[in-house]
Amino acid sequence: MHLTQLNRECLLHLFSFLDKDSRRSLSLACHQLREVFLDPHLWNLLHFGSLCELRRDNFVLGPSLRCLTVCWYSSRVQVCNIEDWLKTSFQKDLCGKHEALVSSFLARVCHISANLLSLSLSGCGHITDEDVFSVLQNCRKLRYLHLENCVRITDCSLDAMVIYGDGLEEVKIDFCRNVTQAGLQAVREKRPEIQLSAYKSADMIPDAKPEEMGSLRKVLQNDVMKNLPAACTRRNFGNYQ
Repeated sequence: MHLTQLNRECLLHLFSFLDKDSRRSLSLACHQLREVFLDPHLWNLLHFGSLCELRRDNFVLGPSLRCLTVCWYSSRVQVCNIEDWLKTSFQKDLCGKHEALVSSFLARVCHISANLLSLSLSGCGHITDEDVFSVLQNCRKLRYLHLENCVRITDCSLDAMVIYGDGLEEVKIDFCRNVTQAGLQAVREKRPEIQLSAYKSADMIPDAKPEEMGSLRKVLQNDVMKNLPAACTRRNFGNYQ
């Protein structure tokens, strides 16, 4: 039996065992296989291991999407994680080539795939609270949300989970340094039904602009002086006299 003699259900089942590139290659064989490739029911799960994969034409984004994962593990992730005001011109240029890529892709997901149930984003250093807001507002069936090493995510995203995450059952916020314990506690109090975990997030040093760093340094210096033993303070004072 020739492959194209199989019915559509069998072809969809066969395509489901192939990766994105193999599916696209097979779809170029004939018009019938191309139609199977474009069938939204084939694309209920999408996994991307790098940002460049988001630019390819080897997948279909449709209303049948239920599980989406974007995990970017690369040395470039470290550049994305640097605070903007500390980046060199070269680093800014490097980030400029992909900084809107995931945000634009998520905007498409919000427009096309409102039935999304699970979303995992790891190493996506340029996504913002606005992106999380948009996903929660448009994908109201979302049950599982995992944000890892997304450095621009703040307590505003946690607030959005409280307001718009009606269907959320499990949330993981890992290595997101601008999330605070207060924000996490607010989610636990207002939405106790959400299984919330945050590994290291609220224990990391948050971003601070240069002028904020100066104020923080003064506060720390004052705290240090207050906590110094009296003998040390008198000895230092005597050295200045």
